[in-house]
Amino acid sequence: MTNAINKTAYVYVSNAKDGTVSRYSFDKTPLTMGPLGETPVGPNVMPLTVSPDKTYLYAAVRSEPYRVVSYRIDPESGALTEEAVAPLPDSMANIDLDLTGHFLFAASYGGHKISVSAVNKLGHVGDVIQELATGRNAHAIHPSPDNDFVFATSLGDDHIGQYCFDEVTGKLSKNVVGMVASEKGDGPRHFVFSPNGQYVYCLGELSGVVITYQYDESTGLLSYKSAVQAVPSDKLGLVNGVPPSKSVQNDHPPVWAADIQVTSNGQFLYVSERTCSIICCLQVEPKTGRVQYQGHVEVEKQPRGFALTEDDQYMVVSGEAADHLGVYQLNDQTGMPVKVSEVPSGQGANWVEIVEF
Repeated sequence: MTNAINKTAYVYVSNAKDGTVSRYSFDKTPLTMGPLGETPVGPNVMPLTVSPDKTYLYAAVRSEPYRVVSYRIDPESGALTEEAVAPLPDSMANIDLDLTGHFLFAASYGGHKISVSAVNKLGHVGDVIQELATGRNAHAIHPSPDNDFVFATSLGDDHIGQYCFDEVTGKLSKNVVGMVASEKGDGPRHFVFSPNGQYVYCLGELSGVVITYQYDESTGLLSYKSAVQAVPSDKLGLVNGVPPSKSVQNDHPPVWAADIQVTSNGQFLYVSERTCSIICCLQVEPKTGRVQYQGHVEVEKQPRGFALTEDDQYMVVSGEAADHLGVYQLNDQTGMPVKVSEVPSGQGANWVEIVEF
């Protein structure tokens, strides 16, 4: 990991129950994270994403009318100014931009579909230009590092859809191999590319595994490489890696993994799990992509989302059932998080974005 460099940084957290996005300042020398206020958005505001040039924050609302709001970020104060509202075709669990910032992708869990919306020259999301049916429960959608391909998970059908992307028209088309499967019952949810672009790490929500795929940039296809139990079996009462048939807590699945993030140097992966409210740390061998479980720490209740600072030094964790955010320092050698601070949060805090200038 690199030494911390103090930049102007802001943390944005969507609060589904409050219908707001909370804003925070984040300073590393000395470490302080302070509230700056809340921006009203709408009930069930959830997924967030930031434009490649850090000019805009986009927030998707999962209550009717389904929509995405474009906010300009003030780099001097962290304030958000609403500049545009555009319709989305369904309740979207995830949004992301292509690398040019000209198109917004969205994935609908309940609608079993993905969509593409145009982004104009001002950075405002506009009309939906394409909808595509997917397997059941589309959950995450992201472009490849070269911007030539797009991938979308289908949690209910245990696969990742593979698409070709035309960055001129914004249109998606199925690749020659339309999907790559995971094990039955994994429930592929969120995924990240390794910083070197060679691997995709996908989190199984229902199994707690991290699946590693090799990425072929010439074809845009993924190939299965390995799977590692990221959420420890003994923590969840698994038997030979198999979850019990019934829920163990509050009608939640015995495994209820949520988010996955990778450090910018590619050395560590982090996974959140909501039934036990833990963050798991995995070590990665960047050249081979090999993943190994390191350990876990207890964090805020039901940690749905979290984010890392650019220098790999800190992590901010939200808890859907907590009244605060946790700030954690990451050990340079082991990658393990250590809690150093907490700040109040809104209700139903779920998505975290850190923007550094």
